[in-house]
Amino acid sequence: MMKRTIVLALCSTFALAACQTQDPYTGEQKTSKATYGAAIGAVAGALGAGLIGGGNAGDRRTRALIGAGVGALAGGGVGYYMDQQEAELTRQLRATGVSVTRVGNNIILNMPGNVTFATNSSDINANFYNVLNSVAIVLKKYNQTLIDVTGHTDSTGSAEYNMQLSQKRANSVAQYLMSQGTDSRRFLVNGAGESQPIASNDTAAGREQNRRVEIKLTPLTAG
Repeated sequence: MMKRTIVLALCSTFALAACQTQDPYTGEQKTSKATYGAAIGAVAGALGAGLIGGGNAGDRRTRALIGAGVGALAGGGVGYYMDQQEAELTRQLRATGVSVTRVGNNIILNMPGNVTFATNSSDINANFYNVLNSVAIVLKKYNQTLIDVTGHTDSTGSAEYNMQLSQKRANSVAQYLMSQGTDSRRFLVNGAGESQPIASNDTAAGREQNRRVEIKLTPLTAG
């Protein structure tokens, strides 16, 4: 887990040009301040998730999957595998409002809160189920990836409330994906509350960007 975190941090800090986001409506590839913020948030999210279960949850997850016969990726096959998964996600999610960002060999799906949930609710909007169905199809096909689901909020309200809401929203997304047949052993679910903004909370537009659920897909490797 630490090795994957270090790789992600290096990509975010030193190779931002290689971290491309697919516009959720036009399909255009671009690098922006929001992409940079998402990459930094993903690093912090990975660190936070690693602390669940005494810092061993990620390792236990990897061991459980490999022990169950899910093959680990290695060498040049890692990049190719993630390329194929990214391409399918991009096709499935175009015009849905969900962005697909590639950071090294990781893929981040950013699900804005305004299209995923009603205000102050952790219940998934009915019209978003089809989007999650599309995500589940790809996740089941590419089962050699680890899935980190992290909920985020803006800074409105108390930190305690925001932490609880972010956790509930992440749980809602993860549980729905599991209900569609995605292996529950692949998941780590975490609420980050207001601690990882990707935009300023001083504006309505910034707060809207900060209300989100991120899914980070990491290749399953033995190392």
